[in-house]
Amino acid sequence: MSEEAIGAPETADLAVTIAGIGRAARAAAAVLALLDADSKTRALQAAAAAVRAGAGDILAANRRDVTAASARGLAAPLIERLTLSPERVAAIARGVEEVALLPDPIGTILAEWERPNGLRIQRVRVPLGVIGIIYESRPNVTADAGALCLKSGNAAILRCGSECFHSAKAIADALAYGLSGTELPAAAIQLVPTTDRAAVGLMLGMADDIDVIIPRGGRSLIERVAAESRIPVIKHLDGICHVYIDAGADLTKAREVTLNAKMRRTSICGAAETLLIDRRAVASHLGPVLADLAAAGCELRGCAETVARAAFVRPADESDWVTEYLDAILSVKVVDGVDAAITHINRYGSHHTDSIITENAAAAERFLARVDSGIVLWNASTQFADGGEFGMGAEIGISTGKLHARGPVGAEQLTSYKYVVRGNGQVRP
Repeated sequence: MSEEAIGAPETADLAVTIAGIGRAARAAAAVLALLDADSKTRALQAAAAAVRAGAGDILAANRRDVTAASARGLAAPLIERLTLSPERVAAIARGVEEVALLPDPIGTILAEWERPNGLRIQRVRVPLGVIGIIYESRPNVTADAGALCLKSGNAAILRCGSECFHSAKAIADALAYGLSGTELPAAAIQLVPTTDRAAVGLMLGMADDIDVIIPRGGRSLIERVAAESRIPVIKHLDGICHVYIDAGADLTKAREVTLNAKMRRTSICGAAETLLIDRRAVASHLGPVLADLAAAGCELRGCAETVARAAFVRPADESDWVTEYLDAILSVKVVDGVDAAITHINRYGSHHTDSIITENAAAAERFLARVDSGIVLWNASTQFADGGEFGMGAEIGISTGKLHARGPVGAEQLTSYKYVVRGNGQVRP
């Protein structure tokens, strides 16, 4: 069996299989939309317990995926994303538990008012319906996406990449086992049983059964989904994130935040990929910050001025400003103040996450207002670009678009609303 057909039914027609998944999800969504908050909470807690109990099976499946990925020469950052440990499996279960304890967004009254004619109008939060999530090498997305969809009253269709298929299936099996003794329909979370890329194309055309598509992966996946989908898309584009050290930056904060933003975990989308520094801070800040990064094993690629001041920095070229390294590599550029930093970020960034380090409140507020990104920070690491860190329990991704959802996509962002109007026989003149 080919790599792209891992797990595919050998006799069933793929289109028939995917269509059946879509119909089952639509039926499940109708049930989930009306499920009470306590039932969803209990179901998610049961699912989390099943993930903990199934940790051995999940880790065994993950070892199979990692071994295969290493044999195929998958890049080290992608293998790091793929690899699970007992601690990471425990974190997956903990994330599901945190989602379970979040306030139920469904039924929330967002606004209400009464018209002069006596009509009482409410805007009420409702589920989106069926959400298709297409992702690549992160097995934890299986649990995060499934839990967030259930919390927000949506059915989930999950399609993972071949790199994490066995890990994702083990996690999905654990979730299904945990949910099997609850009131939730069996089709609440479904994993597409193949990594055949044709399944993606089929999903993108299922406008009758899928309400929203969320792709999470590399640029080629996002571009394909955006180009081919007949369904609305919430995009999670690459994370070309910046740290800007302003002339008013505290040196200790600049060193600690920059090092954490780049090196805490280099393979996540919130890792900093470019460091910008105000020319007025170069003499005092550039040397110590770069020394910290180099000592931590980070390869540095800089503009001409940076290279002239630090012999261990390699020259950068234009491509470095638009590269998501997902590795221990950082591009560095000297700029003429906060406005030049803003211009650079808005031109080269991916509208993901960007941070300013400064004690100058006016410069900070200018940066926060004018940088066109989903997340902007002041004196904090870009690695806080995470739904869990925002108190959302988990996230499906960081939306870099501007419609419907932007920034971390949690349970609340997986909802829409409708207007409920109550009258007493009013007719329009």
